[in-house]
Amino acid sequence: MVLSVMFWGGSFIATKIAVQQFSPVAVVWLRFLIGILCLFPINLHKGMLRISDWKELAEYFLLGFLGITLHQWLQSNGLVTSQASTTAWIVASTPLFMVIFSGLLLKEKLGNWGVFGIALATLGVLLVVSNGDIGGIFRNGFGAPGDLYVLLSAPNWAIYSILLSHTLKHHSVWKTTFFSMLTGWLLTSVQFLAGRGWQSFNASALSGWVSILYLGIFCTFLAYVFYYDALQNLSSASVGAYLYIEPIATMVIAFLVLAEPITLPSLMGGGLIIIGISLVNKRSPAGKTTVEENPDIIPME
Repeated sequence: MVLSVMFWGGSFIATKIAVQQFSPVAVVWLRFLIGILCLFPINLHKGMLRISDWKELAEYFLLGFLGITLHQWLQSNGLVTSQASTTAWIVASTPLFMVIFSGLLLKEKLGNWGVFGIALATLGVLLVVSNGDIGGIFRNGFGAPGDLYVLLSAPNWAIYSILLSHTLKHHSVWKTTFFSMLTGWLLTSVQFLAGRGWQSFNASALSGWVSILYLGIFCTFLAYVFYYDALQNLSSASVGAYLYIEPIATMVIAFLVLAEPITLPSLMGGGLIIIGISLVNKRSPAGKTTVEENPDIIPME
């Protein structure tokens, strides 16, 4: 999980650079094509290229749509106008939505501290996107145009993670990663072909292609496999706690690479997000699913 969030921390900077040269859909299409090409020989070697029935296929398509097609479309389009560091802090609210949706689906009660934590984290997000002027949101709209796209990606990833945790109780990390990525990429290909996404390839500089390679190898292939493995062996609350590292890494890298300023409202808002989510996650102990408890699980090798 530490490696996953560190790679993803740099993904916002790489995506910010890439969408300045490629269309957003081309960025998503290319990075997941690289991820699929990396995963295919591994799954071929392990004999994990068979799907048992249409229900399993439908499950992968749902995961692919939520975690690949929709999620990456929201973030790539959002980063056209949003700052990388702002985006990372908004995405840091994902564990909050994971807890909320887990409560709705599993009927778990938040309690007073949980409700207070949600209020603090919400205030933190508003501080970040408004750069300290929360009243300006009501006067001028929701921050940069892309901030709303990014905010929508947080609950989407939370729903995706909950569904993914269920799938990983029955299927291996490698197989689930490959097929959910493949189905998401196929769905993205429809938009890519319809919008002639390849037309932006010729005008792209070396920095754009380096960013795509980083996104494909580190943020897609490696980070997704590590994240799936963590969800298979840890509770969603434990996994969510590691996501706190991501915006801090992004803020530092964005300052060094993109010269994005580190502002006091961002620090204060980020702190409120972390404190708020910590209070929410205090309500339930971290659990763990082991191979002995579920013999269908095949651990990552």
